[in-house]
Amino acid sequence: MLNGDGLPVGQEAPDIVVQGEGGFYEELLNGLDDGVYFVDPMRRITFWNQGAERITGYSAAEVVGCSCADNILMHVDDKGKCLCTSGCPLVSTMKTGKHRSVNVFLHHKDGHRVPVNVRASAVRDSSGRIIGGVETFRDGSLQQADLHRICELKQLVFLDSLTGIANRRYLDNTLSSRFAEGGDDHGRFGLIMLDVDHFKRFNDEYGHETGEQVLEMVARTISKNCRSFDTVGRWGGEEFLIVVGRSKGEGIQELAEILRVLVEKSSLTVDGQVLSVTASFGATVVRPGDDTHSLTERVNQLLYQSKESGRNCVTFDD
Repeated sequence: MLNGDGLPVGQEAPDIVVQGEGGFYEELLNGLDDGVYFVDPMRRITFWNQGAERITGYSAAEVVGCSCADNILMHVDDKGKCLCTSGCPLVSTMKTGKHRSVNVFLHHKDGHRVPVNVRASAVRDSSGRIIGGVETFRDGSLQQADLHRICELKQLVFLDSLTGIANRRYLDNTLSSRFAEGGDDHGRFGLIMLDVDHFKRFNDEYGHETGEQVLEMVARTISKNCRSFDTVGRWGGEEFLIVVGRSKGEGIQELAEILRVLVEKSSLTVDGQVLSVTASFGATVVRPGDDTHSLTERVNQLLYQSKESGRNCVTFDD
Protein backbone atom coordinates (compact mmCIF):
# COMPACT_ATOMS: atom_id res chain seq x y z
CA MET A 1 0.00 0.00 0.00
CA LEU A 2 1.41 3.42 -0.99
CA ASN A 3 1.30 6.68 0.92
CA GLY A 4 0.78 10.17 -0.52
CA ASP A 5 4.38 10.28 -1.77
CA GLY A 6 4.05 7.01 -3.70
CA LEU A 7 6.07 5.04 -1.11
CA PRO A 8 5.20 2.09 1.13
CA VAL A 9 3.24 3.22 4.18
CA GLY A 10 5.59 4.14 7.00
CA GLN A 11 8.57 4.90 4.75
CA GLU A 12 9.73 8.52 4.45
CA ALA A 13 10.30 10.13 1.07
CA PRO A 14 13.99 9.89 0.09
CA ASP A 15 15.87 12.16 -2.26
CA ILE A 16 15.65 10.89 -5.81
CA VAL A 17 18.82 9.42 -7.32
CA VAL A 18 19.19 9.76 -11.07
CA GLN A 19 20.46 6.47 -12.50
CA GLY A 20 19.75 6.95 -16.16
CA GLU A 21 17.06 7.76 -18.67
CA GLY A 22 14.57 5.58 -20.47
CA GLY A 23 11.16 5.54 -22.06
CA PHE A 24 9.91 3.19 -19.36
CA TYR A 25 10.21 5.83 -16.63
CA GLU A 26 8.64 8.51 -18.81
CA GLU A 27 5.70 6.21 -19.55
CA LEU A 28 5.38 5.42 -15.85
CA LEU A 29 5.30 9.09 -14.85
CA ASN A 30 2.83 9.93 -17.62
CA GLY A 31 0.47 7.34 -16.19
CA LEU A 32 0.16 9.20 -12.88
CA ASP A 33 -2.84 11.40 -12.04
CA ASP A 34 -0.50 13.78 -10.19
CA GLY A 35 1.51 16.44 -11.98
CA VAL A 36 5.27 15.78 -12.04
CA TYR A 37 8.08 17.96 -13.35
CA PHE A 38 11.87 17.97 -13.08
CA VAL A 39 14.20 20.99 -13.01
CA ASP A 40 17.96 21.32 -13.36
CA PRO A 41 20.12 23.42 -10.96
CA MET A 42 19.20 26.56 -12.95
CA ARG A 43 15.49 25.75 -12.40
CA ARG A 44 14.98 24.97 -16.10
CA ILE A 45 12.15 22.48 -16.59
CA THR A 46 13.48 19.28 -18.18
CA PHE A 47 10.40 17.03 -17.91
CA TRP A 48 6.65 17.74 -17.64
CA ASN A 49 4.25 14.82 -17.41
CA GLN A 50 0.72 14.44 -18.72
CA GLY A 51 -0.73 14.89 -15.20
CA ALA A 52 0.89 18.34 -15.08
CA GLU A 53 -0.64 19.13 -18.49
CA ARG A 54 -4.10 18.11 -17.26
CA ILE A 55 -3.97 20.05 -13.97
CA THR A 56 -2.38 23.25 -15.33
CA GLY A 57 -3.56 23.39 -18.96
CA TYR A 58 0.04 23.91 -20.14
CA SER A 59 1.52 21.33 -22.53
CA ALA A 60 5.06 20.01 -22.19
CA ALA A 61 5.99 21.84 -25.40
CA GLU A 62 5.03 25.16 -23.76
CA VAL A 63 7.10 24.75 -20.58
CA VAL A 64 10.04 22.36 -21.13
CA GLY A 65 13.17 24.48 -21.45
CA CYS A 66 11.63 27.38 -19.54
CA SER A 67 12.61 28.26 -16.00
CA CYS A 68 10.11 27.85 -13.19
CA ALA A 69 11.56 31.16 -11.98
CA ASP A 70 9.77 32.71 -14.95
CA ASN A 71 6.63 32.41 -12.82
CA ILE A 72 4.78 30.17 -15.30
CA LEU A 73 2.41 28.71 -12.71
CA MET A 74 2.55 31.81 -10.49
CA HIS A 75 2.18 29.88 -7.24
CA VAL A 76 0.68 31.96 -4.42
CA ASP A 77 -0.20 31.13 -0.83
CA ASP A 78 -3.56 31.90 0.78
CA LYS A 79 -2.39 35.47 1.51
CA GLY A 80 -1.58 36.09 -2.18
CA LYS A 81 2.22 36.00 -1.71
CA CYS A 82 4.04 35.02 -4.93
CA LEU A 83 6.16 31.94 -4.19
CA CYS A 84 7.86 31.49 -7.57
CA THR A 85 10.01 34.58 -7.00
CA SER A 86 10.35 34.29 -3.22
CA GLY A 87 9.76 31.30 -0.96
CA CYS A 88 9.70 28.57 -3.64
CA PRO A 89 9.55 25.15 -1.89
CA LEU A 90 11.49 23.51 -4.73
CA VAL A 91 14.36 26.00 -4.41
CA SER A 92 14.47 25.42 -0.65
CA THR A 93 14.60 21.66 -1.18
CA MET A 94 17.43 21.94 -3.72
CA LYS A 95 19.41 24.06 -1.25
CA THR A 96 18.87 21.90 1.84
CA GLY A 97 18.13 18.47 0.36
CA LYS A 98 15.09 18.19 2.62
CA HIS A 99 11.73 16.98 1.32
CA ARG A 100 8.94 19.59 1.55
CA SER A 101 5.15 19.47 1.29
CA VAL A 102 3.00 22.63 1.12
CA ASN A 103 -0.45 23.71 -0.06
CA VAL A 104 -0.46 26.46 -2.69
CA PHE A 105 -2.63 27.85 -5.47
CA LEU A 106 -1.34 27.60 -9.04
CA HIS A 107 -2.39 29.67 -12.03
CA HIS A 108 -4.17 27.60 -14.69
CA LYS A 109 -3.57 28.47 -18.34
CA ASP A 110 -7.25 29.49 -18.58
CA GLY A 111 -6.70 32.09 -15.84
CA HIS A 112 -8.32 30.62 -12.75
CA ARG A 113 -6.64 29.49 -9.55
CA VAL A 114 -6.36 25.79 -8.63
CA PRO A 115 -5.54 24.55 -5.10
CA VAL A 116 -2.72 21.98 -5.16
CA ASN A 117 -0.64 20.08 -2.64
CA VAL A 118 3.00 20.42 -3.73
CA ARG A 119 5.72 17.92 -2.77
CA ALA A 120 9.35 18.75 -3.56
CA SER A 121 12.36 16.40 -3.48
CA ALA A 122 16.01 16.82 -4.41
CA VAL A 123 17.49 14.95 -7.38
CA ARG A 124 20.98 13.56 -6.78
CA ASP A 125 23.60 11.91 -8.93
CA SER A 126 25.27 8.64 -8.02
CA SER A 127 27.76 10.45 -5.75
CA GLY A 128 24.99 12.11 -3.78
CA ARG A 129 25.46 15.60 -5.22
CA ILE A 130 22.23 17.57 -5.74
CA ILE A 131 21.79 18.16 -9.47
CA GLY A 132 18.19 19.35 -9.59
CA GLY A 133 14.75 18.85 -8.13
CA VAL A 134 11.42 17.18 -8.76
CA GLU A 135 8.04 18.57 -7.83
CA THR A 136 4.81 16.59 -7.74
CA PHE A 137 1.46 18.26 -7.25
CA ARG A 138 -2.09 17.03 -6.76
CA ASP A 139 -5.32 18.83 -7.63
CA GLY A 140 -7.08 19.67 -4.37
CA SER A 141 -10.33 20.99 -5.84
CA LEU A 142 -12.38 17.84 -5.18
CA GLN A 143 -13.00 17.34 -8.87
CA GLN A 144 -14.86 14.07 -8.41
CA ALA A 145 -17.37 15.76 -6.13
CA ASP A 146 -17.60 18.60 -8.65
CA LEU A 147 -18.28 16.17 -11.50
CA HIS A 148 -21.02 14.47 -9.53
CA ARG A 149 -22.63 17.80 -8.71
CA ILE A 150 -22.38 19.02 -12.32
CA CYS A 151 -24.05 15.82 -13.51
CA GLU A 152 -26.86 16.38 -11.02
CA LEU A 153 -27.25 20.02 -12.03
CA LYS A 154 -27.41 19.15 -15.72
CA GLN A 155 -30.10 16.58 -15.06
CA LEU A 156 -32.18 19.06 -13.10
CA VAL A 157 -31.59 22.02 -15.45
CA PHE A 158 -29.93 23.90 -12.61
CA LEU A 159 -26.69 24.72 -14.42
CA ASP A 160 -25.64 28.22 -15.48
CA SER A 161 -24.99 27.92 -19.20
CA LEU A 162 -22.05 30.35 -19.28
CA THR A 163 -19.99 29.54 -16.20
CA GLY A 164 -20.87 25.87 -15.67
CA ILE A 165 -21.77 26.38 -11.99
CA ALA A 166 -25.20 26.40 -10.30
CA ASN A 167 -27.75 28.93 -11.49
CA ARG A 168 -30.03 31.13 -9.39
CA ARG A 169 -32.86 28.62 -9.43
CA TYR A 170 -30.62 26.00 -7.82
CA LEU A 171 -29.34 28.53 -5.27
CA ASP A 172 -32.92 29.45 -4.31
CA ASN A 173 -33.77 25.77 -3.85
CA THR A 174 -30.64 25.24 -1.76
CA LEU A 175 -31.51 28.14 0.54
CA SER A 176 -35.08 26.88 0.94
CA SER A 177 -33.74 23.44 1.87
CA ARG A 178 -31.32 24.90 4.41
CA PHE A 179 -34.08 26.81 6.15
CA ALA A 180 -36.31 23.74 6.09
CA GLU A 181 -33.62 21.75 7.94
CA GLY A 182 -33.99 23.93 11.04
CA GLY A 183 -32.26 22.86 14.25
CA ASP A 184 -29.14 24.36 15.71
CA ASP A 185 -25.79 23.11 14.40
CA HIS A 186 -26.96 21.44 11.20
CA GLY A 187 -29.17 24.43 10.42
CA ARG A 188 -26.37 26.98 10.84
CA PHE A 189 -24.90 28.26 7.60
CA GLY A 190 -23.78 31.47 5.97
CA LEU A 191 -23.72 33.36 2.72
CA ILE A 192 -20.95 34.97 0.71
CA MET A 193 -21.95 37.26 -2.14
CA LEU A 194 -19.43 38.78 -4.54
CA ASP A 195 -19.66 41.17 -7.44
CA VAL A 196 -16.94 41.75 -10.06
CA ASP A 197 -15.70 45.33 -9.69
CA HIS A 198 -16.20 47.77 -12.59
CA PHE A 199 -17.44 44.95 -14.82
CA LYS A 200 -19.48 47.18 -17.14
CA ARG A 201 -16.43 49.34 -17.79
CA PHE A 202 -14.34 46.20 -18.40
CA ASN A 203 -16.99 44.87 -20.82
CA ASP A 204 -17.11 48.16 -22.71
CA GLU A 205 -13.32 48.34 -23.02
CA TYR A 206 -12.50 44.75 -23.95
CA GLY A 207 -15.75 43.47 -25.44
CA HIS A 208 -18.56 41.12 -24.47
CA GLU A 209 -16.68 37.93 -25.35
CA THR A 210 -13.72 38.83 -23.12
CA GLY A 211 -16.16 39.80 -20.38
CA GLU A 212 -17.69 36.33 -20.55
CA GLN A 213 -14.22 34.78 -20.29
CA VAL A 214 -13.60 36.81 -17.14
CA LEU A 215 -16.86 35.61 -15.58
CA GLU A 216 -15.89 32.02 -16.39
CA MET A 217 -12.47 32.59 -14.80
CA VAL A 218 -13.98 34.02 -11.61
CA ALA A 219 -16.53 31.18 -11.44
CA ARG A 220 -13.81 28.53 -11.75
CA THR A 221 -11.60 30.22 -9.16
CA ILE A 222 -14.28 30.38 -6.48
CA SER A 223 -15.86 26.98 -7.21
CA LYS A 224 -12.53 25.12 -7.19
CA ASN A 225 -11.50 26.68 -3.88
CA CYS A 226 -14.66 25.99 -1.88
CA ARG A 227 -15.48 22.74 -0.11
CA SER A 228 -17.70 19.90 -1.29
CA PHE A 229 -20.49 20.91 1.14
CA ASP A 230 -20.54 24.55 -0.03
CA THR A 231 -22.80 25.53 -2.94
CA VAL A 232 -21.37 27.99 -5.46
CA GLY A 233 -23.57 29.62 -8.07
CA ARG A 234 -24.13 32.60 -10.30
CA TRP A 235 -26.71 34.89 -8.74
CA GLY A 236 -27.07 37.01 -11.86
CA GLY A 237 -24.96 39.15 -14.17
CA GLU A 238 -21.53 39.51 -12.56
CA GLU A 239 -22.78 38.51 -9.09
CA PHE A 240 -22.03 35.15 -7.47
CA LEU A 241 -23.41 33.56 -4.32
CA ILE A 242 -21.88 30.90 -2.06
CA VAL A 243 -24.01 29.02 0.46
CA VAL A 244 -21.43 28.10 3.10
CA GLY A 245 -22.23 25.06 5.20
CA ARG A 246 -20.78 23.73 8.47
CA SER A 247 -18.99 26.95 9.38
CA LYS A 248 -19.21 29.57 12.05
CA GLY A 249 -18.69 33.25 11.46
CA GLU A 250 -14.92 33.38 11.55
CA GLY A 251 -14.67 30.49 9.08
CA ILE A 252 -16.99 32.22 6.62
CA GLN A 253 -15.06 35.47 6.89
CA GLU A 254 -11.75 33.65 6.35
CA LEU A 255 -13.08 31.81 3.29
CA ALA A 256 -14.36 35.08 1.78
CA GLU A 257 -10.95 36.72 2.26
CA ILE A 258 -9.10 33.79 0.66
CA LEU A 259 -11.46 33.86 -2.33
CA ARG A 260 -11.01 37.63 -2.66
CA VAL A 261 -7.23 37.22 -2.85
CA LEU A 262 -7.47 34.35 -5.36
CA VAL A 263 -9.81 36.32 -7.65
CA GLU A 264 -7.41 39.27 -7.53
CA LYS A 265 -4.48 36.97 -8.36
CA SER A 266 -6.25 35.24 -11.28
CA SER A 267 -5.68 36.48 -14.81
CA LEU A 268 -6.10 35.58 -18.45
CA THR A 269 -4.20 36.60 -21.56
CA VAL A 270 -6.13 38.08 -24.48
CA ASP A 271 -4.25 39.20 -27.60
CA GLY A 272 -1.02 39.27 -25.64
CA GLN A 273 -2.46 41.42 -22.85
CA VAL A 274 -2.76 40.08 -19.30
CA LEU A 275 -6.17 40.95 -17.87
CA SER A 276 -7.39 40.63 -14.30
CA VAL A 277 -10.24 41.87 -12.14
CA THR A 278 -11.10 42.26 -8.49
CA ALA A 279 -14.35 41.59 -6.67
CA SER A 280 -16.17 43.04 -3.67
CA PHE A 281 -17.56 40.64 -1.06
CA GLY A 282 -20.28 40.57 1.56
CA ALA A 283 -20.49 37.75 4.13
CA THR A 284 -22.92 36.92 6.89
CA VAL A 285 -24.31 34.08 9.01
CA VAL A 286 -27.95 33.03 9.25
CA ARG A 287 -29.77 34.47 12.29
CA PRO A 288 -32.88 33.42 14.20
CA GLY A 289 -35.91 34.73 12.33
CA ASP A 290 -34.12 34.89 8.98
CA ASP A 291 -35.66 33.67 5.76
CA THR A 292 -34.27 33.56 2.23
CA HIS A 293 -35.28 37.16 1.52
CA SER A 294 -33.84 38.72 4.71
CA LEU A 295 -30.60 36.75 4.45
CA THR A 296 -29.91 37.57 0.80
CA GLU A 297 -30.89 41.22 1.32
CA ARG A 298 -28.46 41.52 4.23
CA VAL A 299 -25.53 39.95 2.38
CA ASN A 300 -26.30 42.17 -0.61
CA GLN A 301 -26.13 45.27 1.61
CA LEU A 302 -22.81 44.07 3.03
CA LEU A 303 -21.52 43.62 -0.51
CA TYR A 304 -22.40 47.20 -1.35
CA GLN A 305 -20.69 48.41 1.81
CA SER A 306 -17.54 46.86 0.33
CA LYS A 307 -18.19 48.75 -2.90
CA GLU A 308 -18.54 52.01 -0.97
CA SER A 309 -15.37 51.25 0.99
CA GLY A 310 -13.23 51.20 -2.13
CA ARG A 311 -13.97 47.75 -3.59
CA ASN A 312 -11.80 44.61 -3.52
CA CYS A 313 -12.54 43.97 0.14
CA VAL A 314 -14.78 41.85 2.40
CA THR A 315 -17.48 43.27 4.67
CA PHE A 316 -18.59 40.74 7.28
CA ASP A 317 -21.46 40.90 9.75
CA ASP A 318 -21.75 38.03 12.23
